[in-house]
Amino acid sequence: MAAANTPKHDELLALVAQTLCTRPLIRFAEESRLDGESLKDAVERYEVDYAWQVLGSDRMRNETVALLEAKLKQPATDAQKACVAEVLGAAAAGQASDLLMSFDNDVPEQLASMLCAWHERRMQAEVEAVS
Repeated sequence: MAAANTPKHDELLALVAQTLCTRPLIRFAEESRLDGESLKDAVERYEVDYAWQVLGSDRMRNETVALLEAKLKQPATDAQKACVAEVLGAAAAGQASDLLMSFDNDVPEQLASMLCAWHERRMQAEVEAVS
């Protein structure tokens, strides 16, 4: 399930981009001020960081792999883990330096679901080829 430079990689990257909920730093700071809290307090309360940092984090990668394994009911292969890391890394690299996002985005669920569906389609095709 190598992801780099394949239509699958592009499809997964597009999905990640569609599911992101980001805000520019200035907007988040304005919202914090209107809520009567400091930017530091708001960042801590919402577990917010720069989008490139959230997407590139071990936490996001590990959560995605764990969800994939739960959906597949088996350990993720090295290729599947590499695919998750590559897609999240590419998504992180594509983020503007001032965009913030929360760790509670549904990126891990969306990415794991898409990878699981792709795996199931591939397994079904292999079964049909043998039949």
